[in-house]
Amino acid sequence: MDWHELSKKKVTDLREIAKEKGMVGATGYQKDELVSILAEHLGITRPHKVVDAADKAEIKAKIRELKVERAAALEVGDKEKLHQTRRQIHRLKRKVRKMAHLSR
Repeated sequence: MDWHELSKKKVTDLREIAKEKGMVGATGYQKDELVSILAEHLGITRPHKVVDAADKAEIKAKIRELKVERAAALEVGDKEKLHQTRRQIHRLKRKVRKMAHLSR
């Protein structure tokens, strides 16, 4: 069992697992607390996000440039340029988020 499986279980199931493992006072915890305590008790480490691609810095630099363009378009009142830059920023941010994944 890993962290993801624990976090997907219902609170009642987690409490039963805690009872089976001999833990006392599991009924007083909320789900996130219970998951972390059970994981610690079972020796499961919590995963962290890792970005695979090396071009993250380049993408973020491009986002900063687009934000300057967006501000300029906003001052001038160019709605079409404003829309285009906002969409580009949105796409790049989604790309950065998709590059990140949970390591196990």
